[in-house]
Amino acid sequence: MNIFFVSLGCDKNLVDSEVMLGLIRERGYQITGSEEEADVIVVNTCCFINDAKEESINTILEMAEYKKSGDLKGLIVTGCMAQRYKADIQKEITEVDAILGTSSYDEIVKVIDEVMEGGKSVVRLKELDYDAKVTTNRINTTGGYFSYLKIAEGCDKHCTYCIIPKIRGNYRSIPMERLITEAKELVKGGVRELILVAQETTLYGKDIYGEKSLPRLLKELSKIEELEWIRILYCYPEEITDELIEVIKTEKKVCKYLDMPIQHASDHILKKMGRRTSKKELVNIIGRLREHIPDITLRTTLITGFPGETEEDHTELVEFVENMRFDRLGVFMYSKEEDTPAAKMKPQIRKQIKKERQAEIMEVQQNIAFKRAEDMVGHNFRVMIEGKLPEENEEAYPGYEGNVYIGRTYMDAPNVDGYIFVRARGELMSGEFVEVMVTDAKGYDLIGELT
Repeated sequence: MNIFFVSLGCDKNLVDSEVMLGLIRERGYQITGSEEEADVIVVNTCCFINDAKEESINTILEMAEYKKSGDLKGLIVTGCMAQRYKADIQKEITEVDAILGTSSYDEIVKVIDEVMEGGKSVVRLKELDYDAKVTTNRINTTGGYFSYLKIAEGCDKHCTYCIIPKIRGNYRSIPMERLITEAKELVKGGVRELILVAQETTLYGKDIYGEKSLPRLLKELSKIEELEWIRILYCYPEEITDELIEVIKTEKKVCKYLDMPIQHASDHILKKMGRRTSKKELVNIIGRLREHIPDITLRTTLITGFPGETEEDHTELVEFVENMRFDRLGVFMYSKEEDTPAAKMKPQIRKQIKKERQAEIMEVQQNIAFKRAEDMVGHNFRVMIEGKLPEENEEAYPGYEGNVYIGRTYMDAPNVDGYIFVRARGELMSGEFVEVMVTDAKGYDLIGELT
């Protein structure tokens, strides 16, 4: 039997997809890259913001078209949208045969079997705090040389704009021994960079060990011999401890890179968001990180157009971005999500104003990022090669036809940050680490040569 799988949304959702793919493979089913060849299609959905919700709906409807030809025997919807909108999916998209919630992905094979036996309207929605103890090998879908390691599920923060606690449950850490086993399996399969993810990584272990244990986890992961890089995403600023800073500073395999979503800098808006830091505290945390780790790369995300955001709030945020000079920064327009406190707040900001404010912040950040890239010229970096630049894009590198490679430094997380394009006279292998001197900068990206 052939299974076609679509994974939407965040990297945490991708980990769930990879686990489900591993279970499907373990069952002996074939995984196909073609919708036309599929007996069963699985869509792992996201509904964090409206754009993600629309993408999930459109994808389900697109896959449902294959039911009409009679070749597709089963359509299964999993993930956040399945958890949140089970009744709507059943009512509005009748081609869907089964629905699995966010805590039920370990039952994917059972559900496939039920659907193939003629089951219709099969639903699995376990308690949100259920911990799926899956031990099977994941199928790494990221290309083989980096992989995400989800260290916890759910969230206890309850920010006023966020629906995650209602669709993913309370914060619950994955036991360290399970994470170490999973990490070793991934590295054995060729992974050289592990990217730690959770709704919040900084609280790891507090629920099961009685204390924040991310520093200890980082030290244990660093003992895995063939692992080269460990990258940390989604660190809430108020939970960053001196111990964590020290581990990032001293452990060689831990990238001097921190993703720290702050969302805003106006105390007025931070309070309305339900965030647990003030502007003064954010300045202090950023200062501590840069004082103790001078070469750290800091990435953050912001929300613009939050209900009640005034021009003064926006100006304060712009000035904060100018002053803090983050290395990497993304800005999202506030998305009104039903069943969240922020959805009922007034006044809601018009979309056009949100767009204008987003564009202004990104213009400020672009100038900062471009200047940062120019400052890298003449510096040497260790680079992980991800592949070769397609020949049609090589005209920018005269004299190196066929030997321009795409890579990343420790300063860049995959899929969200920039790249370094490496000119080489010989052949390089994907997953290989090389020493590169930066010779030029183009926007967010760097250009370099082997040293």
